[in-house]
Amino acid sequence: MNSRQALSEADRRAVAAWAADCAERVLAVFEAEAPGDDRPQDAIARTRGFARGELGAAGEIRRRFVAGRAAQKVRAPAAVAAARAAAQAAAVAHMGAHALGAAAYAAKAAGLAAPDRPEAVSEEIRWQLGQMSAAARAALRKLPPVGEDSSGPLGPGLLASGMLRTIIGELQAGLASATS
Repeated sequence: MNSRQALSEADRRAVAAWAADCAERVLAVFEAEAPGDDRPQDAIARTRGFARGELGAAGEIRRRFVAGRAAQKVRAPAAVAAARAAAQAAAVAHMGAHALGAAAYAAKAAGLAAPDRPEAVSEEIRWQLGQMSAAARAALRKLPPVGEDSSGPLGPGLLASGMLRTIIGELQAGLASATS
């Protein structure tokens, strides 16, 4: 059974570049705590390679967990979220819905890194929506609303609860209201 969250390979490639952009915006938050750990940076570079068609889906699917392990090596919640943003971006080769996970973790990292700026998360979401290509926007509009489809990352689990669910809901609302 195919999940509505998978997207076609062409759509996954379209959203991969955007997911990499989102994760890269908060990469410095991770690197400040773990300057010698290049796993998130490598995951972002691989995600861009996948987006350009230079890397195949099968190889990237096998490597998608590498950046997530970096999150286990840092303590600061913002650094953990930044590593998870890179890991979610890398997982786009497997399932397109992970692009929203990358964006959500990046927005969460931005907010955690600026606790004195309650508007940081909303600003990051606006930036993310503004950076999206028309192809990525069209692909992401195909995804079910967060929490409504049980067979993928937007189903029951981390992305469909708490702050991440709220952020993904805001992203999906922004996708629905955007013109392009």
